Parts: sequence; structure tokens; C-alpha cells
Amino acid sequence: MTPNDEQLQQLKQTVLHHLTAIYADTSPELSLPALCDDIINIMRLNQDYKESVSHRNNWDQNDVILITYGNSIKKEGEAPLKTLHRFLNKEVSGYINGVHILPFFPYCSDDGFAVMDYYEVNKALGDWDDIEAIANDYRLMADLVINHGSSSGTWFKNFIKGDGPGHDYFFTTSPSAPISQVVRPRTSPLLRETETHDGTQYVWCTFSHTQVDFDFRNPEVLKEFINIVRFYLDKGVHIFRLDAVAFLWKKIGTNCLNLPETHEVVRLMRSLIQHADPDAVIITETNIPNRENLSYFGNANEAHCIYNFSLPPLLVNTLVTGDCFYLKQWLMSMPPAQHGTAYFNFIASHDGIGLRPAEGLLSEAEIASLISTMQQFGGRISWREGENGVKKPYEINISLFDALQGTTSGKDEWNIDRFICAHAIMLALEGIPGIYIHSLLATSNDIDKLEQTEQNRSINRHEWDEDALMAELATPTSQHAQVSGLLKKLIHLRKQQRAFHPNATQFTLHLGEKLFGFWRQSMDRRQSIFCIYNVTDTEQPLRIANLNLVVTDRWWDLISGVILDGSSDVITVAPYQVLWITNG
Repeated sequence: MTPNDEQLQQLKQTVLHHLTAIYADTSPELSLPALCDDIINIMRLNQDYKESVSHRNNWDQNDVILITYGNSIKKEGEAPLKTLHRFLNKEVSGYINGVHILPFFPYCSDDGFAVMDYYEVNKALGDWDDIEAIANDYRLMADLVINHGSSSGTWFKNFIKGDGPGHDYFFTTSPSAPISQVVRPRTSPLLRETETHDGTQYVWCTFSHTQVDFDFRNPEVLKEFINIVRFYLDKGVHIFRLDAVAFLWKKIGTNCLNLPETHEVVRLMRSLIQHADPDAVIITETNIPNRENLSYFGNANEAHCIYNFSLPPLLVNTLVTGDCFYLKQWLMSMPPAQHGTAYFNFIASHDGIGLRPAEGLLSEAEIASLISTMQQFGGRISWREGENGVKKPYEINISLFDALQGTTSGKDEWNIDRFICAHAIMLALEGIPGIYIHSLLATSNDIDKLEQTEQNRSINRHEWDEDALMAELATPTSQHAQVSGLLKKLIHLRKQQRAFHPNATQFTLHLGEKLFGFWRQSMDRRQSIFCIYNVTDTEQPLRIANLNLVVTDRWWDLISGVILDGSSDVITVAPYQVLWITNG
């Protein structure tokens, strides 16, 4: 609807407040009211304005997101996005209601995260019709690669020419600038020397030299990305993943990480998006230490969701050591998400198992032991540059299925049980679960692709041939069929439980270090679920007295169907067994 005068004035005040916080110090000559009007017009909020409801949860226990590349499943002679859509409808419809298609734009490197054209679909994947078709059937999550663009794109070519769209979009500085404090996830030189029409310039590359950082001090860059957001909304994007957003604002002499202007840009994006589509969701991808990551919730006015980046390294560490001490300690320290915000839980993705989010949670000795175990299971290590050039491990690159093929003692026969246990923990935790397609399919390390690309992350980015995949899924004894079937069962159970709402109450249980557990209670307080996991390769006793099983209720295990009739004081929990004990 068209906003009335009061709504439009309030919107202008809100946007102007954000813009003042972003630009007042860096661009005092800028006409902020004019910029405000431009932004509102770009988002078409002067024509199509919707009221937003603060602290509203745009999700419930039915929301499960599948994370995939557009070409994770391929069929010769067919656009991969069409193949993906068919797979979704045939194999996961009814279980998965959202899909995150990793960058599906033309790119030059990093499997999509060096975008050449933000307004086009990579022709090797399909076209916008394919994207919109998937968006009609599933909640579509897409990447807003907001920190950097491709060195092969038109914008950067115009930067070199000194003319045309994008010629002033990129961040430059002097090689003598004080940049030793800059924190970044790579070890390559930060500055790239580039010959341009205006002479030699040094562009800022937080990641690789094919990924050149944008300069948001220029409001034209902000306006461009707001236009991209509007375009994606029109194409059916429902969930916006702000990629690498923590690095967005640069200020020489600082670490250029999580600066106040970065947070304000996220708040501005939320203010705009929530009035364009109140059901839309912003997720910030900030692969940084836990406390810094939590800051992107703001006061329920920044990201709707944040990635729970500490979960993957802590959970893998728990299951390979058979000790949940660190996982339990972390869970107890995590604040409940306010209504209108939620954790986005994942334990595997297209990237590796991040070690930066484990800093301060695992000791250096624990991290070293975890790295050693993962290397025994075929994993690779990627490194980053810390302050003053210190080299530190950034992530472990390995398929999650192979990461859980054993313990610190070596490989064993519990691979599938351990893998399912890990997902059962994720599916029950407070938050929205995201499942990587290669976890759903129990894909092992792709050593061939790793050797072909010489990129560590390729190890967990396999491309399935559709016929070969369907043959594996049709073979009951294959790891792919077994895992897929078991995960679907867990997802089906999750979706039926009100206590698994992403914002339902959660408390950590104290069951020692061999049994990990937490309690969930539905928001209407009618359903409780005690979620208990044996994180070891040996049987463990569970004393019923350690659970608050209300005597007037009937209790049973959702997974096995076994009723707890009070005939036993102790339950023997098998290796990696999962118990979801509920009263309904």
C-alpha cells in the first residue's frame, strides 16, 4: 500500500537516523535528506509500504533450510537449477521448506563469492525463471555478497578505466598506511597493486586478489546494494545472507572488523527490508569469535538471525573426544534469542569447520588435537593472518561425514551413529536448523576435486551426477541412503514438536561429560522435551532422577517410542544413542 504522510515521515526519520550514524563523520558535506529520499525511492517504499511488527518470529519448528550450490546435483544436458528443483521436490519436499542456493551469479573465483554481475544468473546454472520457480515452492535464501566484488566484473573494469558505473566503488589506500592491526581470514597481501587510468592504485582485498572490497564511504555503493536488495525481493528471495559483512566498513588504524558503521548498515538494511516484506529475514554471516558474533543481534534491530558459528567446532570436538565439557559450558553461556531473532544452527557448510569461533572456548591444546584428528581423517587446514601478521589456523576443510568417522583414537564402526547424533543435537537446539546437502547425502571427502582445483574448500563441494546419486539412494545399504533416511525421520519428528520452536525455552542439563543434554519447553508451556545424547563409543547410564519428569504426565521417547513407565531408575544409553523424552 502507499504509505500515509505519518508513515512516510516516520520512515524518513528512521532512515535518516541510520544515515547520520553512518556518514556524519566521514562525509559531512553529504546531503543526507536527499540520500534518504533516494534510498526510499530505490526500495519503492514511497509506493509499496508495509507495516512491520517488532519482535515477531518469522519462523517456527517447521522451518528447516537446505544449503546447496546450484550445481551440487547435475544431469547432462540440463540446467543444474532444474535438476536441483526436481531433486528438492522428489527427495526433500515435506521435510525441507527452505533452500539456500549459494551464489548463483556469474563469478571469477571462490565458487561464486567473487560476483561479476549481481543482476544475472550464471548461465551455466540456469536463469531467473529457474530461481523464481524454486522460490515459488520453497523459502529462498540467497547471498548478498556485500563486502567485495570480482576483479573481472564490469565495475572493476570501469574502476581501472576511471569512468562508468562502479568506477568509484572500490576501497583504496596507500601502501604506507598503518594496516598492521587489520584482522582478516587470509594470509595473502591485503593490498593489490593495480594500474588504472589515474595511475597506480592499491585496492583492498580482505579475501583474495580476485575479490576486491567495496568502499561504503561512497553512498553510491550503498544505493547500489539497496537496489540489488529490491531486485532480489522482486525475484522471490525471502532470506538475505549478508556474506562477510563484518569486514564491510574500513577505517585505517583499526582492525577493520565489526566497526560501528558496519552495524549501522545492517540496521539500515533491516529497517528497509522489513517495510518492503515483513516476512523477509536477514542473516549475518560473521565467522568471528562468539561474543562478537552475538553483537549482530543488536537489540533485536539488526540481523533477524546469526549463524551459530561456534557449534560446528565444539560439536565435532565433543564427538571425537567423547567429552561434552566445552560444548556444555558454551551452551550454558549462550543468551536466549529475543523474539524476532533466532540462531541459525548448522554443523556443516560449503566452507570448512571454522576455528576462529572456537577461540576462547577451546584451549590451544584442544584445537591442536582436533586439527590432528581431522588430518588423520583426510582433512586439510586453511590459515589466516591475525594482528601483526601472525599466522593462525582458520578452518578445517573436510566433509562432516568423514570428520565423524572415528575419535581421537582413530577410525571405528560408529560413523553413521555419530553423524546422526550430531544432527540430532543440531535439530533440537534453540534456533533454525540449516543442513548442508552433502550432510543430507553423507558425501565423503572429494579428494579428486581437491587435487584438481588445489583449493582446500573443494574437498566438501562435490558435484553429484543425478543418476549416480539416485542409484546410491535406491541402495538401502549405502551410507547415502541410510543417512538420508535417518535424517528425514529426525526432521519429520522435529516439525511435529512445539517445544522445538526456534524460540522455545532451553536449559542445559547436568548429566556429566559423557551424556550431553538440554531441556526444551514450548512457548505455551504444555510440551517439554528432554534431549539427551551419549557422545561416547561406550554405553552410559542415565539416572531418571536427574530429569524433572513431572509425575502427573506420561513420558516417552519420541525416537524409539519406548514409554517410561517408572519401572526402572536407570536407562542404559547405547553409544551415540539419542533420546527425545517428551510428555507430548
